[in-house]
Amino acid sequence: MHRDLLKSKLERYNPDNLEEINDKQKMLDFLHTCENCFDNAVSFGHFTGTCWLVNNDNTQFLLTLHRKIGLWLTLGGHADGCNDLIQVALREAHEESGLSHIDAVSSDIFDVDVHLIEKQNDVPAHYHFDVRFLLRTSDRNEDIKISNESKDLRWFSEPPYNFSNLGSDIPRLFRKWKKFQKN
Repeated sequence: MHRDLLKSKLERYNPDNLEEINDKQKMLDFLHTCENCFDNAVSFGHFTGTCWLVNNDNTQFLLTLHRKIGLWLTLGGHADGCNDLIQVALREAHEESGLSHIDAVSSDIFDVDVHLIEKQNDVPAHYHFDVRFLLRTSDRNEDIKISNESKDLRWFSEPPYNFSNLGSDIPRLFRKWKKFQKN
């Protein structure tokens, strides 16, 4: 996604709560002030591409138990210098799920989130400016495969609220998806 295209998509994106309104503005400011904002070598932070991945009949969503962080999260990751964040989300979904038939439901932004990643080994604490897209599998018979980035990978029909290590953003993403299903 070219910088101008990301800027345009962010400007058109309508957050549905105060946290997202603030995060959207942080993203626009960061995009404006950081020339290398897609490069994960930027120590302050960088843009990431993530997805809310649903199955082909739109009844379940996929979460990963992240190996390093220890939380159930959506699939996604570093842009590695790529400025096309929907392509980043698609690439990461393929890599982290083993699924080869994944498509974007829309090229519009589904969610935004800015969060701090704590220091890990020699990587200092930094921010992820996470742009999220709604993706869907197109093959109902394809099996998921746990990657080396995950401890577990599962389909859910509702958030596993009884998991103490559920990512704090999952209920919001679930609510948005349910709203999307009704439209």
